[in-house]
Amino acid sequence: MNADILAAMDFWEREKGISRDVLAAAVQEAIMSAAKKAIGPARELRVAIDPKNGEMRAFAKLIVTERVISKHDQISVFDARRLKADAQIGDEVEKEVTPTDFGRIASQYAKQALMQQIRRAEKALIFTEFKDRVGDIVSGTVRRFERSDVIVDLGKYEALLPNRERVPTEEYQVGERVRCYVKAVEQGAHGPEIILSRADPRFVIKLFQLEVSEINDGTIEIKGIAREPGFRTKLAVWTRDEKVDPVGACVGLRGQRVKNIVRELNNEKVDIIKWSSNVREFVTNALSPAKLKSFEIDEANRRVKIVTTDDQLSLAIGKRGQNARLTSKLTGWQVDIEAEVVVTKGFEEKVAEAVAQLAAIPGITREQADVLVHHGLTRIEDLLSAEVTDLSDIPELNSHAGAILDAARAEAARRTLKLGDTPPSQP
Repeated sequence: MNADILAAMDFWEREKGISRDVLAAAVQEAIMSAAKKAIGPARELRVAIDPKNGEMRAFAKLIVTERVISKHDQISVFDARRLKADAQIGDEVEKEVTPTDFGRIASQYAKQALMQQIRRAEKALIFTEFKDRVGDIVSGTVRRFERSDVIVDLGKYEALLPNRERVPTEEYQVGERVRCYVKAVEQGAHGPEIILSRADPRFVIKLFQLEVSEINDGTIEIKGIAREPGFRTKLAVWTRDEKVDPVGACVGLRGQRVKNIVRELNNEKVDIIKWSSNVREFVTNALSPAKLKSFEIDEANRRVKIVTTDDQLSLAIGKRGQNARLTSKLTGWQVDIEAEVVVTKGFEEKVAEAVAQLAAIPGITREQADVLVHHGLTRIEDLLSAEVTDLSDIPELNSHAGAILDAARAEAARRTLKLGDTPPSQP
């Protein structure tokens, strides 16, 4: 076995932790395959390797016969006695059958087998080591990109951060250090794969467990989480210990604990909320600091209708409905927020006017316009700045959300075109 193969075995044993016995067995098997291919059929073929100089020699056990019919299995009495003086018919005699240039051929086979065995052993080690690490946070270096997926070097192994598990607001650079959540170890087309995530809500939970000792020791319990990766997370916490403030413990002295987590999340907004079994109290905490005027709870359908003053409506709903949407996910209740309707003739006229203006847009019915206005979307500009998900969260508009937004955009385009065709006024 030449020095290159020995050096390779030393390297892979040291760097990858693969057993030397496993590597040696792979090399031995490869050399035997090389011998069989180079020599052809041979009875009880074996290969001997000189441990000092690495010289490789091949031997076959042949049966002594008076007349040789198969040279691969038999040897004449005359030739046998040149190897073993007392050889008799029927005896077995070992004869060297080393072909010319066998060492070079065998070394090539050995190197190929060594690499194949290393790949197989690496895959087996990945599964063995990481199957119990699902749920942990690991640190690695961005190695390369495969389409939109990121390959992360964890030291001994490479892991995959798929596009679906990336945070949409984050960009990664080759060589950059990243921390990720080990989401799964899956059997892929080419063996086990370590699947990482930075978008999974459990990544935030794990960060809190690492940062907040009271969560780690069970004093504080995380009751729920709702996350829109890169933008905002709501975390509900609770404790049996009346002496412990669960929200204050998670925020930390001068906000240091939550600042560390927000920094890791690249300034994603994190709301820490006190959990309550009382849905009114829980929803109020989740929508804080918005001031809510009244509640209407539908236990059967798990819906909460909230009325707030006009100046608090945008704060309660949040940008593009994000605050209300995350509150619904966190609490498990459908949360509908409406502005307080002041029963005056002037207000009713404004509502009717807004409904009429939206209903005048081709593709939007009067019933749809009425629902839009009562959910705070009173002008075409409001629709142009809305997303499909904003309208989909309104039950009455669920299946028509896309069509309504398309109608609004088409009307805006028509108005822009009409404005551009108007000839300039004469002085």
